[in-house]
Amino acid sequence: MTDLLVDQLSIWPSASERFREAQAFAKRFALPLISASDDGSTPYILEFAQPVSRLLQTTKGSPGPISASFLEGKVAHRRQFGGGKGQMIAKAVGVQQGITPRVLDVTAGLGRDAFVLSTLGCEMTLVERSPVVAELLRSAFNEARVSGDEQIASIVQRMRLHEQVAAEYLQTGDGLLADVIYLDPMYPPRGKSALVKKEMRAFHDLVGADEDANVLLDLALARARCRVVVKRPRLGEFLNDAKPDLQLAGKSARYDIYTLQSLNVLKAS
Repeated sequence: MTDLLVDQLSIWPSASERFREAQAFAKRFALPLISASDDGSTPYILEFAQPVSRLLQTTKGSPGPISASFLEGKVAHRRQFGGGKGQMIAKAVGVQQGITPRVLDVTAGLGRDAFVLSTLGCEMTLVERSPVVAELLRSAFNEARVSGDEQIASIVQRMRLHEQVAAEYLQTGDGLLADVIYLDPMYPPRGKSALVKKEMRAFHDLVGADEDANVLLDLALARARCRVVVKRPRLGEFLNDAKPDLQLAGKSARYDIYTLQSLNVLKAS
């Protein structure tokens, strides 16, 4: 576990049926196990709740809990009203009639982009280096599977999670790892932290910036079959100063696309 978590995080099994899970997590990383949300003095609490784990911030004026749940909030709205294959991320990855690439998301975060792509039929492999974020994802997968919503259960069935440092994952095995490799690296926040959304503030505190983003691009280019897609702030610099072959830009973000081979090869495979 990253040193950024020292004195930052407590573990709270608010659901008694999840006590053993919480206890094992706390023991694994030598973190305090507390019996109530006001028992700890750490700025963050990982709550093993039912039906989904949540990250709580305890400092004065903190926003509400953070979870990776796919059943509510923006991700649920995006699934229902996001525009299908017309979404910019779908175009960037190359989803089209007859083509649903296998995608490796090496900066999974809360899994929202991966969920959108899985909704469109892509087989998704997610890599997340933070044990805390990985736990939020795992519990969200479990929540979806037992939700009774067959559509959502089938979507998460196409999503597989690996808790691992992305650079290490990209160097495992021989040959190509996916049709498309997707990167959405996190950088240190600019300006006042109050202007950064709550998930990003928490992630910067507990996970830190993706300092190896430039390395990830080089590794991804060597292990993708058809293309590498990098999500960037609209006015952000290119990773490695490498100009992409294609670019899609929106109001606040853009997708830099490095093409290695035509996606048409997937139709014949």
